[in-house]
Amino acid sequence: MFIVEETIAGPDAAQIPKQRGESLLETAVRYAEERHWDVFPGTWLEAVDGVQRCSCGDAACALPGAHPTRPDWITQATGSATVARRLWTEQPTASILLPTGHTFDAIDVPETAGFLALARMERMELTLGPVMLTPDRRMRFFVLPGASVKVPDLVRKLGWAPASLDLVALGEGGYVAAPPTRYGSKGAVQWACRPTPANRWLPDAEELISPLAYACGRDR
Repeated sequence: MFIVEETIAGPDAAQIPKQRGESLLETAVRYAEERHWDVFPGTWLEAVDGVQRCSCGDAACALPGAHPTRPDWITQATGSATVARRLWTEQPTASILLPTGHTFDAIDVPETAGFLALARMERMELTLGPVMLTPDRRMRFFVLPGASVKVPDLVRKLGWAPASLDLVALGEGGYVAAPPTRYGSKGAVQWACRPTPANRWLPDAEELISPLAYACGRDR
């Protein structure tokens, strides 16, 4: 069994827990220290004429305050809490980005499909890892590395063409923005299922793909 944040009742829920008061620095250090996740600092938000703009300087930035600062971002990634503390001390408002493909992959689906899948997974009594909800209405389910390679074939075995479902696995070479990172004025990334000692061991993609594919098929 797993516990979904109690204020999340579905896609029309009034509020996701705000996680206010969380320092980006302390949160990044905790991800490295307690979860052994690699972390690296991304862009940040700056007030320009009263409007929150991305530090990259692009007024039309698609992910304001939530993307890497340079092409070789992978070289910045660290699993050291000490290094993470130094990086965020240098830029305390930098977003927290986590590379996928090392300690976890993430299966990304629409928010509506994600809530449907969560309900189905609870009925199936599946063991779940952390699940994040992004301000652009996506859900990301953390699974063991290797999912990005497996998922297309797993979806085909369930009778779906991979391209027909709005479902993608983020693996090596990808990244996710972690709570409490903000996407411009859209809001902050939140945990739908928080990282806890109980979900330290991640499920394999094969364990979750059936309810996720089913939910995405319903959501088309």
